[in-house]
Amino acid sequence: MTKNVLKIGLLTVILIGTFSCKNKENELAERRISALESYIDSLKTVSSEDMEKNWDNIAADYDRKNMEASEALASADEKTKNSSTARVDASAAKYDEFKVSIQTKVAANETAKNPSQFLRDRLFGAGKIGNDMSFAWVNKDNILDVYDKFFESYKENKGDFSREDYDEIKLMYEALDSRKNTVEKEGLSGSDNGKIASIKFKFGPMFKANRMGAKSRETSEAKE
Repeated sequence: MTKNVLKIGLLTVILIGTFSCKNKENELAERRISALESYIDSLKTVSSEDMEKNWDNIAADYDRKNMEASEALASADEKTKNSSTARVDASAAKYDEFKVSIQTKVAANETAKNPSQFLRDRLFGAGKIGNDMSFAWVNKDNILDVYDKFFESYKENKGDFSREDYDEIKLMYEALDSRKNTVEKEGLSGSDNGKIASIKFKFGPMFKANRMGAKSRETSEAKE
C-alpha cells in the first residue's frame, strides 16, 4: 500500500513538473511570437527611405526574431502550435511585402542610375545581363527561349530605342551570338538551332533598318 502511494506521489510530481515545464515553453513561445509581431508592426512607422538605408539591419533583426519564435513554438504543446503557427506565417507574409517593396525601389533606383542596365533588363530579364555582358547562364536547353524572348521584346519596344540604345543592343546581340557558338558545341539540338537561325534571319534586316532610322531621326531632330 505504501509503495503504491509513493508511486502515485512520484507520478504526480512528474506530471506537475512536466505540465509546469510545458507551460513555460508555451509562455516563451507566446512572448517571442508577440515580439515578432510587434517588430513587424513597428516597420509600418518607418519611412521607405529609412527602411531602404537600413534594410540589411532590418532583415537581420527579422531573421533572428523569426528564428527565435519558430524554435520556441517547436517546443510548445500541440494546442499552442496549432493556434500560433498562423501568427508566425502572417508575420512572414507582412515582412515579405516590405521586402518586395524595398527590392523594387532599389531596382528602380539602380535602373535610373544606369540606363544601359534598364535596356538589358528589358530585353533579357531583370538582372540577367550585367556590364560584363556575360551569357554564361545560357545553355543548350534555354538558348532558344532567350533568343525568342529577346526578339519579341525588341519588336515591342523598338520604337522607344535611341541611337545609343541600338549601339548597346548590337553589342548584346553579338555577345549572345558568341555564346551560341559555344552552346552549339555543348549539344544544341538541330531543331533549336534551326529555329534560332529563323529568328536571326528576321532580326538582322529589321535591326539594320531600325538603327538607320533612329540615326536619321535624331539627326533630323538635331537640325530643327
